[in-house]
Amino acid sequence: MKNTKERILDTALGLFNENGLSQVTLRSIAKKMEISQGNLNYHFKKREDIIETLYFNLVKHIDLKMSNNKEEEVSLKLLLNLSTSIMSDFYEYRFFLLDFVQIMRENKIIKTHYLELSKIRESQFLGLFAVLIKKGIMRKEILHNEYAFLYRRFQILGDFWISSAQLTHKHISKEMIKEYADIINQSIYPYLTEKGKVAYLNV
Repeated sequence: MKNTKERILDTALGLFNENGLSQVTLRSIAKKMEISQGNLNYHFKKREDIIETLYFNLVKHIDLKMSNNKEEEVSLKLLLNLSTSIMSDFYEYRFFLLDFVQIMRENKIIKTHYLELSKIRESQFLGLFAVLIKKGIMRKEILHNEYAFLYRRFQILGDFWISSAQLTHKHISKEMIKEYADIINQSIYPYLTEKGKVAYLNV
């Protein structure tokens, strides 16, 4: 059974996802849980504390997936599945992507960590690309910073795909992950060798 702090986080996440950041207060979270605001404040003094905790929970989920990849197991299928899996995590915490700019403007702790984390993620993905080049799945770079820019495309599309879905669909659903994962994952296709293209089509 979840404790009060975990229940607060679950309730807040649901409300943020459903209503957006601007519509959710500590009072509305407490009301949804049918507890006093004083009880909620015992665990979280400010709404920003809840947002930061949710952010770091999301980061922890993704960190675990990134750290489980060993060089000998790296394959194109692993990379594509990793991308899709991270998008699933983003969907579960989708308010971050829908209110991304506002959060970054208002929360210095999250912004600072996000910018530092982006450098780490770039290094991790470039490492995966390097292994795929070594295995003959991806071709070597032709243009300067070609794979750094490929990672940046992954990052930009990953950070804003839910905003696009929100604008172009009446409702955002989990079923959309596959459609947008294909949009993102196909970015890698022009960088594959013939062997890599066969592997891609077989995934």
